[in-house]
Amino acid sequence: MLRFLNRSLFRKLKVPSLPTGRITHRKTAYLSTEVPDARIVKLYRSFSTVTITYIEPNGEETEVEAEIGKNVLDIAQDNNIELEGACGGELACATCHVVFEKDLYDNLPEKEEEEEDMLDLAFELTETSRLGCQIKVREDFSGTTVRIPDDGF
Repeated sequence: MLRFLNRSLFRKLKVPSLPTGRITHRKTAYLSTEVPDARIVKLYRSFSTVTITYIEPNGEETEVEAEIGKNVLDIAQDNNIELEGACGGELACATCHVVFEKDLYDNLPEKEEEEEDMLDLAFELTETSRLGCQIKVREDFSGTTVRIPDDGF
């Protein structure tokens, strides 16, 4: 049997807020009535967001709600932030080069050799540079800043 999960169920589970952008007619998702609470919370987390601030080359700051699990490039493009990503996230260019804060950078997954090779082509390379297409947003990104270096054009 299927049913909708509504706001009261999320309150009972002590979930801080409903997912944004996915609510239809004040109801969030179809689920079986036999689904354990842990799976409901996992569903909620799949729609969770964190706040990230992008700093563009001209110094303009843009704060966005970033969906956990999406990559930094897609989030920038979804929010009309100029981060090119010419290869479409296929790890074939360096146009999505971004610079992370040191403490967050230290907790990112290791770079693969292909990413290192592409970063060698990037302008304004730093110790905390990564390709935005390779970094997926996690909960610990909340409140962080991502700097977009000047591409030289």
